[in-house]
Amino acid sequence: MVGLPRPFEQFGKQHRAVMKAYEALGEAAAKAGPLDGKTRELVKLGMAIGGRLEGAVHSHTRRALEAGATPDEISQVVALAAPTLGFPTTVAVFTWVEDILGGARKKTRR
Repeated sequence: MVGLPRPFEQFGKQHRAVMKAYEALGEAAAKAGPLDGKTRELVKLGMAIGGRLEGAVHSHTRRALEAGATPDEISQVVALAAPTLGFPTTVAVFTWVEDILGGARKKTRR
Protein backbone atom coordinates (compact mmCIF):
# COMPACT_ATOMS: atom_id res chain seq x y z
CA MET A 1 0.00 0.00 0.00
CA VAL A 2 1.18 3.49 -0.78
CA GLY A 3 1.91 5.62 2.26
CA LEU A 4 -0.76 7.90 3.61
CA PRO A 5 -0.66 11.60 2.71
CA ARG A 6 1.62 13.54 5.00
CA PRO A 7 -1.07 15.92 6.33
CA PHE A 8 -3.21 12.89 7.28
CA GLU A 9 -0.30 11.38 9.21
CA GLN A 10 0.54 14.71 10.86
CA PHE A 11 -3.07 15.20 11.94
CA GLY A 12 -3.09 11.69 13.40
CA LYS A 13 0.04 12.39 15.42
CA GLN A 14 -1.33 15.63 16.83
CA HIS A 15 -4.83 14.28 17.49
CA ARG A 16 -4.40 10.63 18.37
CA ALA A 17 -7.77 10.23 20.11
CA VAL A 18 -9.62 11.74 17.17
CA MET A 19 -7.73 9.51 14.74
CA LYS A 20 -8.44 6.43 16.83
CA ALA A 21 -12.17 7.25 16.89
CA TYR A 22 -12.15 7.95 13.13
CA GLU A 23 -10.49 4.60 12.40
CA ALA A 24 -12.93 2.78 14.71
CA LEU A 25 -15.86 4.39 12.87
CA GLY A 26 -14.42 3.24 9.54
CA GLU A 27 -14.02 -0.32 10.83
CA ALA A 28 -17.57 -0.37 12.25
CA ALA A 29 -19.01 0.91 8.96
CA ALA A 30 -17.08 -1.75 7.00
CA LYS A 31 -18.46 -4.50 9.23
CA ALA A 32 -22.04 -3.15 9.23
CA GLY A 33 -23.21 -5.15 6.24
CA PRO A 34 -22.57 -7.83 3.67
CA LEU A 35 -20.51 -5.92 1.09
CA ASP A 36 -17.10 -7.36 0.32
CA GLY A 37 -13.98 -5.19 0.36
CA LYS A 38 -13.86 -4.59 -3.38
CA THR A 39 -17.49 -3.55 -3.53
CA ARG A 40 -17.07 -1.28 -0.49
CA GLU A 41 -14.13 0.48 -2.10
CA LEU A 42 -15.94 0.95 -5.42
CA VAL A 43 -18.91 2.44 -3.55
CA LYS A 44 -16.61 4.69 -1.54
CA LEU A 45 -14.89 5.75 -4.76
CA GLY A 46 -18.29 6.68 -6.17
CA MET A 47 -19.06 8.75 -3.08
CA ALA A 48 -15.68 10.49 -3.31
CA ILE A 49 -16.38 11.25 -6.98
CA GLY A 50 -19.82 12.65 -6.09
CA GLY A 51 -18.27 14.82 -3.39
CA ARG A 52 -15.59 15.99 -5.83
CA LEU A 53 -12.93 15.08 -3.25
CA GLU A 54 -9.67 14.71 -5.15
CA GLY A 55 -7.67 13.23 -2.27
CA ALA A 56 -10.40 10.73 -1.48
CA VAL A 57 -10.67 9.78 -5.18
CA HIS A 58 -6.94 9.08 -5.19
CA SER A 59 -7.17 7.10 -1.95
CA HIS A 60 -10.18 5.00 -2.91
CA THR A 61 -8.80 4.32 -6.38
CA ARG A 62 -5.69 2.87 -4.70
CA ARG A 63 -7.76 0.97 -2.16
CA ALA A 64 -10.08 -0.41 -4.84
CA LEU A 65 -7.06 -1.75 -6.74
CA GLU A 66 -5.69 -3.28 -3.53
CA ALA A 67 -9.09 -4.89 -2.89
CA GLY A 68 -9.06 -6.54 -6.33
CA ALA A 69 -10.92 -4.10 -8.55
CA THR A 70 -9.70 -3.88 -12.12
CA PRO A 71 -8.86 -0.65 -13.91
CA ASP A 72 -11.89 -1.31 -16.15
CA GLU A 73 -14.21 -1.55 -13.14
CA ILE A 74 -12.80 1.67 -11.72
CA SER A 75 -13.16 3.38 -15.10
CA GLN A 76 -16.82 2.37 -15.21
CA VAL A 77 -17.38 4.04 -11.84
CA VAL A 78 -15.98 7.24 -13.37
CA ALA A 79 -18.18 6.90 -16.47
CA LEU A 80 -21.26 6.44 -14.28
CA ALA A 81 -20.67 9.96 -12.93
CA ALA A 82 -21.38 11.62 -16.28
CA PRO A 83 -25.19 11.57 -16.32
CA THR A 84 -25.46 12.58 -12.65
CA LEU A 85 -22.58 15.01 -12.12
CA GLY A 86 -22.06 16.29 -15.66
CA PHE A 87 -19.30 15.95 -18.18
CA PRO A 88 -16.85 18.59 -16.88
CA THR A 89 -16.83 17.02 -13.41
CA THR A 90 -16.47 13.55 -14.89
CA VAL A 91 -13.47 14.60 -16.97
CA ALA A 92 -11.85 16.22 -13.92
CA VAL A 93 -12.43 13.05 -11.89
CA PHE A 94 -11.08 10.99 -14.79
CA THR A 95 -7.77 12.84 -14.48
CA TRP A 96 -7.64 12.15 -10.72
CA VAL A 97 -8.27 8.45 -11.25
CA GLU A 98 -5.71 8.34 -14.04
CA ASP A 99 -3.13 9.82 -11.64
CA ILE A 100 -3.34 6.43 -9.90
CA LEU A 101 -4.28 4.05 -12.72
CA GLY A 102 -1.51 5.39 -14.94
CA GLY A 103 1.05 4.46 -12.31
CA ALA A 104 -0.60 1.10 -11.68
CA ARG A 105 -0.53 0.28 -15.40
CA LYS A 106 3.19 1.12 -15.60
CA LYS A 107 3.92 -1.25 -12.69
CA THR A 108 2.09 -4.14 -14.38
CA ARG A 109 4.00 -3.66 -17.64
CA ARG A 110 7.41 -4.12 -16.01
